[in-house]
Amino acid sequence: MGNATSSMAAKFAFYPPNPPSYNLFMDEASGILRMSEIAHQREDVDVVKLDTKKGNSIVAMYVKNKSATLTVLYSHGNAADLGQMFPIFTGLSAHLGVNLMGYDYSGYGQSSGKPSEQDTYADIEAAYRCLEEKYGVKEEDTILYGQSVGSGPTLELATRLPRLRAVILHSPILSGLRVMYPVKKTFWFDIFKNIDKIPLVKCPVLVIHGTEDEVVDVSHGKTLWELCNEKYEPLWLIGGNHCNLELFPEYLSHLMKFISAIEKLPPMQNAAELKTDSLGTSSSNSTDSKENARSSIDLREKPRSSTGKREKSRLSTDNREKSRSSTDKREGSRRSLDRTWKPRNSTDQMDKARNSFERLGEMVRSVGLCASVDCIKPTVVSEV
Repeated sequence: MGNATSSMAAKFAFYPPNPPSYNLFMDEASGILRMSEIAHQREDVDVVKLDTKKGNSIVAMYVKNKSATLTVLYSHGNAADLGQMFPIFTGLSAHLGVNLMGYDYSGYGQSSGKPSEQDTYADIEAAYRCLEEKYGVKEEDTILYGQSVGSGPTLELATRLPRLRAVILHSPILSGLRVMYPVKKTFWFDIFKNIDKIPLVKCPVLVIHGTEDEVVDVSHGKTLWELCNEKYEPLWLIGGNHCNLELFPEYLSHLMKFISAIEKLPPMQNAAELKTDSLGTSSSNSTDSKENARSSIDLREKPRSSTGKREKSRLSTDNREKSRSSTDKREGSRRSLDRTWKPRNSTDQMDKARNSFERLGEMVRSVGLCASVDCIKPTVVSEV
């Protein structure tokens, strides 16, 4: 059944950039593997090829930060590859003070094979094994970061790492099918069943989602946050869509606050100890956070509103007005951030992400589920 599920998943869930945004070459002088199409080659970035248990060879990049005590393992979205993510990965490593490993799924970039759900699980395992064996990273010093479809392999691995330090979910999905329909149960052909896995994660979880996400409704992020065992103050970015959250100043400042809080927590800290610590659970930019969820941790940081005064973005090269109601000002902000991070084509990415989930909807209709299951309706996910 697992192979059948992966086969179906590959037909709709994955949109690797074609052609890939980079190539690989061996630097003759140093004998080091490097990525082409990168404006500035960096000595603090290792490019490695990893073998997976599914028989594929995937490409990963490891950004080293000399002052880091924590390491982030980042699983990107379904319409990007390492060449496009390179400036974001290096920027996050520098500003958050962490080591960071990103990797391309099988069939993405210069990774061999074809993408599937099960292959993404094998891919993240290979990346994590590399962190342990090559770089000596401990489980309790690791943070898993999953963006969009990348939330699937992230939560799959998180359920199997009991000493994991933390998890970050960026525009996450409840499951592939639930992106299209608010189904009440999990079907065999569904993929990335995050809704069933998040209760098994014991470490602190940060959820980031845009309120105007037209690909994965913000209700996915809010529902996952409600189901977390150890909630950290979420970030609901007002006006944010599926592919532009990195351009909001609050995105980076909130991540920095989260990393700082996690660094202060001793490894293997249990829930009782967390209640006397500094992790917050009040919802940033949210007007409907549940009081019972907030009470899970006693000491909380004050929520911030994205419509009020905002912190200066450390990724921006100038001071900008931050009103999200103005399209012109938002475009100005994007141009400013271009100088630091080379943004991906967000419109193209959103179209590809939307198309991938529409394919799942077509599959559902083709097998008659829309007519036979009352709970399937093309609406947003209802809150838990």
